[in-house]
Amino acid sequence: MSKVACIGECMVELKQVQGTEAGLFSRGFGGDTLNTAVYLARLGAGADYITALGDDPLSDEMIAGWAAEGVGTKRVVRLPGKLPGLYMIQTDDKGERRFFHWRDSAAARSLMDLPQTPDILGSLADYDVVYLSAITLSLYGSEGRARLFAALKRAREHGARFAFDTNFRARGWPDLDVARAVFQEAFATADIVLASTEDLLPLYPGVTSEALLARVPGAEVVLKLSEPASILRLDGVPYPIKAKPVEVPVVDTTAAGDSFAAAYVAARLVGADPLEAARAGHRLAGVVVCHPGAIIPRAAMPSGLIPNHANSRKASP
Repeated sequence: MSKVACIGECMVELKQVQGTEAGLFSRGFGGDTLNTAVYLARLGAGADYITALGDDPLSDEMIAGWAAEGVGTKRVVRLPGKLPGLYMIQTDDKGERRFFHWRDSAAARSLMDLPQTPDILGSLADYDVVYLSAITLSLYGSEGRARLFAALKRAREHGARFAFDTNFRARGWPDLDVARAVFQEAFATADIVLASTEDLLPLYPGVTSEALLARVPGAEVVLKLSEPASILRLDGVPYPIKAKPVEVPVVDTTAAGDSFAAAYVAARLVGADPLEAARAGHRLAGVVVCHPGAIIPRAAMPSGLIPNHANSRKASP
């Protein structure tokens, strides 16, 4: 089984219960790279989650929940006296969401500055793919990011691939010049870049999709567009990809990009070419947005999503 390391933060999630008066919320757990890890596990990939949590009951629940989904937890560091972060989701009548966060002292922010950090970073070479997002990078200071990038480069020397998701949240990057510099280092290091116009336009405003794509080096880049479509650039050649229209109402766009990433990476791990992988990503995301919350019920997972290429390793469409 292929192994993926997903690095990031999971938080306590509060979302308003539909059909009830304002003020009544349900509690769950979520975070962009954790969502991707869950969907990877459901799609048959061996996914480990790498993060730091506290020693509190909510952190215990997280660990149990991830294990129940098949996500590996052996790389999770538990910090006495610390807590996970918390966020609240507010969605409008079109399914678009706003997030409100309480996370400045969350345990996950310490991950690159712990006694366990060297062992964690050294373990990245044991994986087929290391996946993280721009939100992950926003958790750490400049020295922590430098440690992480150095470890990613060492892991790639041992055969691991680095997949970078451009998931951008402005509140995590008070200095956009710093954000642009970090993004460029991630682009230059990554084997696979999963980008979107929604993420990149705040950094590079007023430019076309083609100009955004040109800012991202690398042989394998997916740029998701504002409409249900994407552009895949493979070895310098762009391939437009149309997603099938969603036939039921969009309820919540939370984790659309996270699920796209999971299906894309899972498909590439079994040898699907990038075009097939992107179509699988669009298909899963199209299902996820029709359900509330980040993680859809298991029964709602589409069947036959990942092409059967277990014995074929194609590098191009």
